[in-house]
Amino acid sequence: MEVRESILLPGTPSCQGCPHSLGLKAVGLALDNPVIVIPAGCSTIIAGIHPKATINAPVLHVPFASAPAVASGIAAAFRRDGKDRQVVVWMGDGGADIGFATISGAAVRNEDIIVIVSDNEAYMNTGIQSSGTTFWKAKTTTSPTGKKEERKDLAAIMLMHRVPYVATASVGYLPDFISKLEKAREVRGFRFIQLHSPCPPGWRFDSSKTVEIARMAVKCGAWILWEFDGRFRLSPASKPYKDRSRRKSIAEYLRVQGRFRGISEEDIKAIEEAVDKQWKFLEVFESF
Repeated sequence: MEVRESILLPGTPSCQGCPHSLGLKAVGLALDNPVIVIPAGCSTIIAGIHPKATINAPVLHVPFASAPAVASGIAAAFRRDGKDRQVVVWMGDGGADIGFATISGAAVRNEDIIVIVSDNEAYMNTGIQSSGTTFWKAKTTTSPTGKKEERKDLAAIMLMHRVPYVATASVGYLPDFISKLEKAREVRGFRFIQLHSPCPPGWRFDSSKTVEIARMAVKCGAWILWEFDGRFRLSPASKPYKDRSRRKSIAEYLRVQGRFRGISEEDIKAIEEAVDKQWKFLEVFESF
């Protein structure tokens, strides 16, 4: 059995408990010789500046909106030269907001790339502004009384592009994320994984709790793990929580995060209803 190593070297400038660091380590453990395209964001800082870069793989830093387009060109160049390389876009949810046109365009063309959105539910690198995927009622610097807009379901949107592989994952369940990366590695065409990445400073919890909070999100049903490779199915870690009675308390999940400080019982009930609707929405895809 081939043994792979993490592509993330020691001594990165990431925050303590950074979920991106956990995710990047998994990428190196699952993929062969990845070439990584990173738009502006936290991971730009994590990667460092030559000659002291902390990612042991080729990395190209690009403007916010261009990452999937650039990755598409790199993949085409490798194909022309007969080289088999995994071209990976590693971006945050902010980059996915700003760069959505190029994500969608690459999906429509079925470009041979893997797009990973490490979703920490806000524009963390520029001051914790609300993004399309920011959780309902969460407080950010641009939603100081709690987010009022609907939450964007990026993975479901990509599923509707009818691409070969779409999945959700979590830094709380890295074996599941690695398994999904390994499946994506064997597929040709556009592949998309949305990785749930709780952020200690942005969500305001202790940096030792990243994995614990990520797991709480799955256990209370607020983050649903699934994949589509021609057939939609819930992942084992989420499957028990299709039964609402088995889910842990959403209120407990919210109250360990400072971004929900002072949240009302009425808002908690509204979030519970939104989570229930998300589960019912995904039931539509189970017949695919």
